[in-house]
Amino acid sequence: MSSVTHHSPHAHDLTGIKIPVINERAVRAAAGLLFLAGAIALSITFFTQNPQPLRAFAIFFLAEMGIRLAGNYRFAPSMALGGLITRFQRPELVALEPKKWAWALGFGLASLSCLAIGWGNLNTLVMVILCGLCLGVLYSESAFGICVGCQLHRLMTKEEPQLCPGDTCAFTPPSRRSLFRTRELPPAAQV
Repeated sequence: MSSVTHHSPHAHDLTGIKIPVINERAVRAAAGLLFLAGAIALSITFFTQNPQPLRAFAIFFLAEMGIRLAGNYRFAPSMALGGLITRFQRPELVALEPKKWAWALGFGLASLSCLAIGWGNLNTLVMVILCGLCLGVLYSESAFGICVGCQLHRLMTKEEPQLCPGDTCAFTPPSRRSLFRTRELPPAAQV
């Protein structure tokens, strides 16, 4: 009896990984898509003083984070699109649990924004500030790869972090002073 191994270009080798993982590239793409939509809604609201685009984004964002937390994150619209966009890139597998903390942070901010916008009847400036905070977190994730929720997970739990984005769990950065030292290039690299 022989076993047949199917090799797919999109299959991930999960040998030796004992924790749930997610593709960091798809997560960052999804954060970038949400940031883009939110920045457009925030700009329209700020310049026209019409809160409707920001309300629509807050409701969409709340639904997105709710699907990620309560359902299967693969069915969240921006995650599905982010996965589709990054499907031809090598996946960077990271721990799922810290990402769930980040999504819970997003869900909390979106819930607060929806309450403030809908029932709080707050003025537009407060809505812009709340959504600006949320967009700052999204930008941090998509542009710099800094997951604020993951940092909160690291601070709040006693678990040793595993499979962090950018290998930040195991990486010790150089001192700031060494970043400004000039190094001579080897003779072969000089032109």
